[in-house]
Amino acid sequence: MPCKDVDDIEDFINKDSEDVRRNNYKEAVVPHARKTKRIVEKIDTSVGNAPGTETIYVKTWGCTHNTSDSEYMAGQLAAHGYPMTDDPSKADLWLLNSCTVKNPAEDHFRNMIQKGKDENKKIVVSGCVPQGAPSQGYIKGLSIIGVQQIDRVVEVVEETLKGNSVRLLGQKKEKGKKIGGANLSLPKIRRNPLIEIISVNTGCLNACTYCKTRHARGQLASYPIADIVQRARESFQEGVVEIWLTSEDTGAYGRDIGVTLPQLLSQLVEVIPEGCRMRVGMTNPPYILDHLDEIAEILNHRRVYAFLHIPVQAGSNRTLYEMRREYTVEDFSHVVDVLREKVPGIYITTDIICGFPSEQDCDFEETMELCEKYKFPSLYINQFFPRPGTPAAKMEQIDRREIKKRTKRLSELFHSYQPFTHKLDEVQQILITEIAHDGVSLVGHNNFYEQVLIKTTDDEVNLMGKMVTVKIVNTDKFHMLGERVIGEEIISPTGVQPAPYGAVTGIPPRVEEEELEVKASWSWKSWTTEYLPMFTVGILTAFSFSFARKYYSNK
Repeated sequence: MPCKDVDDIEDFINKDSEDVRRNNYKEAVVPHARKTKRIVEKIDTSVGNAPGTETIYVKTWGCTHNTSDSEYMAGQLAAHGYPMTDDPSKADLWLLNSCTVKNPAEDHFRNMIQKGKDENKKIVVSGCVPQGAPSQGYIKGLSIIGVQQIDRVVEVVEETLKGNSVRLLGQKKEKGKKIGGANLSLPKIRRNPLIEIISVNTGCLNACTYCKTRHARGQLASYPIADIVQRARESFQEGVVEIWLTSEDTGAYGRDIGVTLPQLLSQLVEVIPEGCRMRVGMTNPPYILDHLDEIAEILNHRRVYAFLHIPVQAGSNRTLYEMRREYTVEDFSHVVDVLREKVPGIYITTDIICGFPSEQDCDFEETMELCEKYKFPSLYINQFFPRPGTPAAKMEQIDRREIKKRTKRLSELFHSYQPFTHKLDEVQQILITEIAHDGVSLVGHNNFYEQVLIKTTDDEVNLMGKMVTVKIVNTDKFHMLGERVIGEEIISPTGVQPAPYGAVTGIPPRVEEEELEVKASWSWKSWTTEYLPMFTVGILTAFSFSFARKYYSNK
C-alpha cells in the first residue's frame, strides 16, 4: 500500500490541539505562509502509532547552541506527550542533532544514522550537517529539521512516525528580514536544570575559508534585547542559577538590528538575582575591539563570570589572512592585554588550528610564541580537517603526519605549565552546578569560571545550585580541589526549587475546565470567521447561478 500523501503542515498546532506554549508565545508567533514548493519524500509504507505515544531519543553533537536547540526540541516533544529516553535501544525514533565543524563529529553522526537504520529505528536529523548539505547520500530519505525550524519538531516527528519524510530547511523572516530563529519561550528540557543556555543570535559576519558552519547558520540574525532578557527572567523563576549566552559569534550580537553586545549585557545583569551568574559566550576579536571598556566593565560585575573565549586560530598574520579572519595578531593581543589589565585575573581561553593549508614552519613557530607568551589556562587545540565545500578544502593540504607533529608540540607546551598553583590556600566563593564524573565530587566555578571540585558526605546539606565558601587545598592542570569552610553561609540564590532532571519547563499551568472553554470558544470563533464567510459566499453564488439560469431560460 503506498504511503499517504502529506498535506502542507505549516500550522501544526491546530484549533483543537493543546497549546503547549507559554502565555506570551502566541503574541510573538509569525504565521507561516503556505508554500507551493516543499520537499516531501515518501520513504516507507508503515504507519506510526498515535501521536505522543512513541519514545524519543535525542543525541547532540557540537556547541552549546546545538545543545540549546536540542533542549527546545526535547521540551516540545515531551510537552506533546512523547516519552523521552536516554537509552537509544528503548526508543522508537532517534532525533540526531549534528555538528559540521570537524570531520570526526560528522563521522560519528553518519555512523549513528547507519546504526539506527540497522536497528530499524525511525530517524530525524537536524543541525548544521543536513542544513548545510541536505543532498548528501547518507541522509537521503530522512526527515530534516532546519536550524531555524526547531519549533516545528513535533510535526516532523509525527509525519516521520507515519512513514513520511519531511524536510523543513527555510529561514525565519519578519518583513522579509532574517530573524534569530524560533521563539525563545518555547518549552524545553534542560540538560542541566540549573543552567539555561540562551541563543542571542545565529549566523555570523565572517567568511572564514575553513568553516562550514556559515553554510548552515547563514548571515548574522540577532534576537531583540527584550526577548533575551525575558528568557533570562523566566529561567531564574524556574530555579536556574546560571545562564550561558551562546551563538556562533556572541561579539557580533546586534549589528544587524542596531544594538550592541554591551547594551544587551547591561540590561541582563539587572535581572540576574544575587548569587546567580552569567557566562558570556565566544566572541571573535574584531567585534569587541570597539567595546573593550564596556566589556571590561561588565566582566567586572559581581554577577558575571570574569571569563571570555576569544579564538585566535593562528599566531601568524599570513595564516590569518589565508583564513580570512579579518583581524591581525596585534588586534588579538590588544584585546587580551586590555582585558587582563582592566579585569584582573580574567580567565581567557582561545583556539588554535594546527596544519591549516599554506601554514609554513615559520607561521607555526609564531603560533607557538603567542601561546608561550600568554600561557592560556585553557587551550583548544584542533587539527585541521578540510570540510567539503569550503575554500580551504581546495588548497594544497599539509601532510597529516606534519599536522600531528605540530599538534603534539603545541600540546606539550600547553601541559608544561600549571595555571592554578598560585591559588593554593585561597578562600573562594563557588557556585555549584554539576556532579563530577566520579559521581561523588561536586563541581563549582569561582568568579573567574575556574573549576573547583569539592567532596561531600551523605549527611551534608544539598549543595547543588548553592553558593558556598571553600578553601583551595590542591590544584591540578584543569581544576582546583576545595574544602567547604564550615560556618560560612550557604547562599541559595533564587529560593526556587529547580525542575527535576528530565522535566519540561515553560508550560504555563492551566485549569482543565478553562482550557476546554478556551478551545470551544476558539473553535466557534474560527468557524464563524473562516468557514462561515466561505459557506455564505458558496450559497449566494449557487443562488445567483440558479436565478440567472431561470431568468435567461424564460427569455
